[in-house]
Amino acid sequence: MAVMTVPSAPATASTAVPRLTLRNYLAYAAGDAANNLSFTMAGMFLILYYTNVVGLEGAVIGTMFLAVRFIDAITDVVTGRIVDAKRPGRLGKFRPFVLWFSFPLLVASMAIYSAKVFFPGIAGTAAVVYMYATYILMGSVFYTLVNIPYGSMAPTVTQVPTERGKLAAFRGYGAAIAVLALAFIISPQIRANTGNPAGLQQSLFVTTAAFVVVGMGLYLFFVFNLKERVARPENPVTLRDSVRTLTKNKPLGWLSLGAVLFLTGLTALSTLGSYVAIYVQRDAQFIAWNILAQTLALFVVGPLVPTIVRTIGKRTGYVGLGAVMVVGAAVLAFAPLSTTPLYGPVAFFLIGIGVQGVNTLMWALEADTVEYGEWKTGQRTEGTTYAVFSFTRKMGQAIGGLVGGLALTWAGFSAASASQGEAQADGVAQNIQHLAGLLVGGFALASIAVMLLYPLTEAKFSEITAEIAERRGTKAS
Repeated sequence: MAVMTVPSAPATASTAVPRLTLRNYLAYAAGDAANNLSFTMAGMFLILYYTNVVGLEGAVIGTMFLAVRFIDAITDVVTGRIVDAKRPGRLGKFRPFVLWFSFPLLVASMAIYSAKVFFPGIAGTAAVVYMYATYILMGSVFYTLVNIPYGSMAPTVTQVPTERGKLAAFRGYGAAIAVLALAFIISPQIRANTGNPAGLQQSLFVTTAAFVVVGMGLYLFFVFNLKERVARPENPVTLRDSVRTLTKNKPLGWLSLGAVLFLTGLTALSTLGSYVAIYVQRDAQFIAWNILAQTLALFVVGPLVPTIVRTIGKRTGYVGLGAVMVVGAAVLAFAPLSTTPLYGPVAFFLIGIGVQGVNTLMWALEADTVEYGEWKTGQRTEGTTYAVFSFTRKMGQAIGGLVGGLALTWAGFSAASASQGEAQADGVAQNIQHLAGLLVGGFALASIAVMLLYPLTEAKFSEITAEIAERRGTKAS
């Protein structure tokens, strides 16, 4: 692989801003850690809760993930437009949204896992309605109102490529720590309540209530320890300007397509991961060990991200790390997990190298597309750009949730048996294993193929930021 030397960022007004501090990076990490206490909690455990506690079939739940995305198509874009149109106040342009809507988000997340607490006899159509209502409130309304401003803020914090890479890495650290905490808090509860749906319901209710308190602490740390630092046009962006910027932003289109494919595979794996541990490795505690292995990979690859950006660039790094993910998927699909369950953490570690590295680079790439849009049109649309990217990621997560839910049906999994504490039929476990590995590997390969066509190189990005700074200097003089 050829090594490319990336030019240093030009000495412009944007790079003259004081360097980010550790406190700034930790604040950004805290924001995504709080986000993951709700959204990733749903990605990891919602299907398991509704199959094994409430008694709904996986295909029904997977269909919900996809159906709700049509609502997101409206709420994401509307929120992006609201963010772009807002004038900065005392807390800037983005942080007020996080402050206002974080508590409702965390409460809605708790409600998702409270079906049998609020309605002990809930089942059938009533359970489906409850699931849809709480998930839409959490994911399509409050999560959107928090996450889009949170993510849109990144391009306004720094334009220095290595700092953007580090900021994205810390975002990944925050997410990884939250995911790891979820795994080690929730998996013992699942293990302790195997065959006891009522016990699992009570345990999850108490835990998600505690997450409301912890999550608010994290959100407040983010709000009061990070601020916007990059100069931007003062006039609010019109809807026409936003649409024009998006239609001319080719890098955003390629990145979004790659993200859809990548997140489809990753979410299918997240959906099936608990079932792999319970039914293939035959010990629910492996939910935690597998996720620990996947998360530890971030602390291996995360510190390397600035070096990857500086030497080979984000696109080449994406492709290389994605290839490692494919290798891990092959191990997951075909290793003898039922007799040697420790192959599971090995597979998840290799997958984690790809997942954590690609995800980190993806956020840095999204921030770059904001500059590209401004360079092409003269308008800076952080909110709308992030909203579109966020929606495409949600589409990948939705399709992945649908595919994961359908995979349970294809594998022969019976929610009726699970909710009664009964064993699954012979062959179901092996089917789940093969499908989990093949799905994540296949979609990773497709995402790599798309990103080979991504047009925004590091050298081009450096030229763009220099030209933007020159334009602003000309206007100011």
